[in-house]
Amino acid sequence: MNTRGGEHRDRSFSYRQALVSAMSAYLVAPFFSAWEASDQRARQRNSRRWTLRNLLFEGLLMVYDPSPSLQDRFANARECLVEMFPQERRVGKTYQGFSQALREALGKRPPKDEDPLQAYLRDRHRRLADRHWERYGWIAFACDGSRVEVPRTAANEKAFGCAGRDKTGPQLAVTTLYHMGTGLPWAWRIGPGTDAEREHLREMLAWLPTGALLVADAGFTGYELLGAIVARGLSFLIRVGSNVRLLTNLGVEAKVRGDLVWLWPQNKRKQPPLKLRLIRVKNAKGAGPDVYLITNVFDGERLPDATAAILYRMRWGVEVFYRSFKETLEQTKLRSGAPDQAMWELYLGLTALLLLGLMSVAGRIEQGQDPLALSVARALGVVRRAMRTNRRWRRRGDLRALLSLAIKDRYKRQASKKARDYPTKKHEQPPGPPKIRPATPHEIHLANMTCVMARAC
Repeated sequence: MNTRGGEHRDRSFSYRQALVSAMSAYLVAPFFSAWEASDQRARQRNSRRWTLRNLLFEGLLMVYDPSPSLQDRFANARECLVEMFPQERRVGKTYQGFSQALREALGKRPPKDEDPLQAYLRDRHRRLADRHWERYGWIAFACDGSRVEVPRTAANEKAFGCAGRDKTGPQLAVTTLYHMGTGLPWAWRIGPGTDAEREHLREMLAWLPTGALLVADAGFTGYELLGAIVARGLSFLIRVGSNVRLLTNLGVEAKVRGDLVWLWPQNKRKQPPLKLRLIRVKNAKGAGPDVYLITNVFDGERLPDATAAILYRMRWGVEVFYRSFKETLEQTKLRSGAPDQAMWELYLGLTALLLLGLMSVAGRIEQGQDPLALSVARALGVVRRAMRTNRRWRRRGDLRALLSLAIKDRYKRQASKKARDYPTKKHEQPPGPPKIRPATPHEIHLANMTCVMARAC
């Protein structure tokens, strides 16, 4: 080993060995041993050609590979995997065998309840975040949903249906909780394209830490959903639009600092009204409507209007996450023609993006740098370079150091990055202001009676 300028270069350490070292920092061997010990299917599969660890590493490497077909991705990932674990028995040689082994070991589809891998990575994520666990005094998470296309096979159409516009194919729905401190996904839920993102979020509330602040756009404003968030001991900051009707002057409690409003749909009048604080954010550039936010945080010092505006703007990070997943990782349309394989392909794609982020931001956090500067495209380029060559290191530093340098451009743009007005470009109107009116005397009386009976408000 030679040294120069305080840094070392190790010519006996290949790029692929460096990659397995970086990945194994988060997918450690004891985790797989514990998983196999607690899961009978995984334990049985471990005695055959594919071990649980090799199954997962193969699936993740396939996501990083840029080949157009699953068979080519499998072959390239397998070649890389064999060198990454040279002392182990050789893995299977066919993609069909790999898919069958994955289903036998982990089930036909990703689990709907808590699964060991997501729980384990959340724990590593939490410990990695360090001082970036909070932003502006809040453990903040953004939430948003998206749809991913799958091949138009008869099996996929029957299993997933068509939830988009006319003449669209079958799709999978994914809803993601995105940690706004590190810029990495925290949890996700996958289902057919006809699934509702609100229901996905309700199922994931148990995975949020107590006291967390949930930041979301106008699609997450249902009475039952907001009530479930409050019942979990969580806070929320959610945009409302013209489809939401709010009441003022309901008279069941003294007014607090800020605008006090009530959410009380007609079909929920047998339940207590939901008390909310309304925040109006002026459009800074003067172009476009003002943004109306509702929250269950009534302390203006704990969550000032200015901080609420900043946190809501940071919610855009989850949109960038989906763009990175679909465009940078080339997952706009999946490649699996069978429903079970498509579900696992999407699950492994999300896991691969999370792992890429963990490997990349670790060094930046250790150096006291902001993890939100991560460039997924550059980090992916480092990993792909490591996968496609078995050469030895010819430059200073290791793969982990190169990943920590994968950051966004810092130059000041001279022109707008806004896309051209293509014929297929969407032109969705932003949400308008909510409909707000004073409560009637009858509503005030009914609200008081309801609150007394329910011992609420």
